[in-house]
This record gives sequence, structure tokens and C-alpha cells, in this order.
Amino acid sequence: MKICVAGLGLIGGSVCMALKRAGYSVGGYNRSEKALSFALSHNIIDGAVQSFEDCDVTFIALPPQVTVNFIANTPFKDGAVVCDLCGVKAFIEDAVYSAGKNIRYVGAHPMAGKEVSGIENACADLFDRASMVITHGEKTDKDAVNVIKKLVKDMGFKYIVECSPKLHDRKIAYTSQLAHVVSNCYVNDPEIAGCLGFTGGSFQDMTRIAGVDENMWAQLFCANKENLIEKVQNLRAALDNFLAALESGDEKKVKEVFSVGAKAYRDGKAEDFKGDGITVTKLK
Repeated sequence: MKICVAGLGLIGGSVCMALKRAGYSVGGYNRSEKALSFALSHNIIDGAVQSFEDCDVTFIALPPQVTVNFIANTPFKDGAVVCDLCGVKAFIEDAVYSAGKNIRYVGAHPMAGKEVSGIENACADLFDRASMVITHGEKTDKDAVNVIKKLVKDMGFKYIVECSPKLHDRKIAYTSQLAHVVSNCYVNDPEIAGCLGFTGGSFQDMTRIAGVDENMWAQLFCANKENLIEKVQNLRAALDNFLAALESGDEKKVKEVFSVGAKAYRDGKAEDFKGDGITVTKLK
């Protein structure tokens, strides 16, 4: 089985390293020469991909619109398994099937990352405690999904989570995209200047992802805007409730409003998050 990875950034590079750790040979492709050269010189890939028509499995770790354009304009082997790793799924799936390519498409999203980007930050163990979300649409090929599942297991993932593309996008708007919005807005305050000596764990937790690549995240936000708008509106309503209680000066009201979120967190943390057509497989 000939495997290749298109897009040699943090995620793509880590996929290559995890697969090579498992004993696979992996070819790589990147739009810029710098990352490709780094991957070759550091033995992250076994060679540069010259033609995707030679590849049995292609992982795509590129931004959403670039992924769509890449799949539409790249010749693949007939029946090849093509798996994108974007943070949105319905947008990609719709575009892939509209392109009419003779490929077996699988949508996936590794729930792992860092606050830094680039192949120089890739590592073989990035996915060792992580979940891989694999989405199923009406046209998803089961055999292709099984191929990806096997590779996901060999890469070291702890869980496989399976659901529809629409459900993935709704969940990810809350668990990932809203968190990035909140972190970014939190640091957009003049008090951020001169905080050295006043910060502890809570500040680090809130700001860790504030400086991620705005170009990529803007694409992800817009590709999932309906779901993200709903989550931002819910957050705004919760902040308005807290602000009203605080402005009243009534400690009891503040406690009551604050306790709503505390209870939601405690209850939600204990839940296994199944249902809604979600299946979870523990791999290790």
C-alpha cells in the first residue's frame, strides 16, 4: 500500500512521523519547497510525491478551500482512498462529491494539535492520547473507512469517534472553534500589556491558543459559520446574564448565575457524549 500526505505542516508532518513509527513508508507533498526540504532532510518522509496517481491512500492536511481545490484539480488513482484532515467536514464532503472524482473519500479530523504550527513542530506521538473523528455520509465507502481505521490505530490514536459530517461540525463549533474565538477576544483588552508577574494557570489556559494562524482559522470559521454563530450567540447571552447580575451588586444573584455554568460543566464532564448517531471505539 502506497501512502502519501499532502500538506506538511504540524498535522501532516505528525501523520507522516506516526505512520513511519508504525513501519509504513510515506511520501510527502507540500506547496512550498521549504517544508518539503525539511521533511526530506529530517527523514519525516521517504520521498517527494511526483504523482498522486501512484498512491493508494492520500491524507490531505491543508486548509479548507485549498483542500477542495486540491482534490478537484489533482489526478488520483481510480478508486484511491482520499482522506482529508480538515477541521470542518460538511463543506469538504459537499465539494468533493460535486467534483465527481473517481475516488473513495473519507472525512476525518484528528483531535490533537499545538498552539504552534509548522513541520518543525511535528512529532510522532502527537496523536497518542487523542481521538480521530471519522465522518460517514450517504456515499461513504465502508471498505475505505476500514482502511483509514487501520491506519489510525497504527498511528497511535486512543479513540475513533464516528458520526455524520453535520454533527461533527456542530460539535466542533463548540469544542474547538468557540474556544479559539473566546481566547482571541479575551486577549483583546488593554490590560494585556504589563501582565508579567500577575499571571497564573488560569491566564495561561485562557490565552494559550489566542495567537494561532488567523488565516487558517478564518477559513474554518466561515466554512462553519451557521454553527459558530449559534454558539457565539449562546455565549453572548450567558455573558449578558452574568453582567446583569454583577451590575446589580447582589452577591446572591451573581452566585446563582455562576452556579448555572458550574453545574453545566460538572454534569457535562461526567457524560460520555454518546447518542446522536455517535459511536466511540477505544483503541488502547
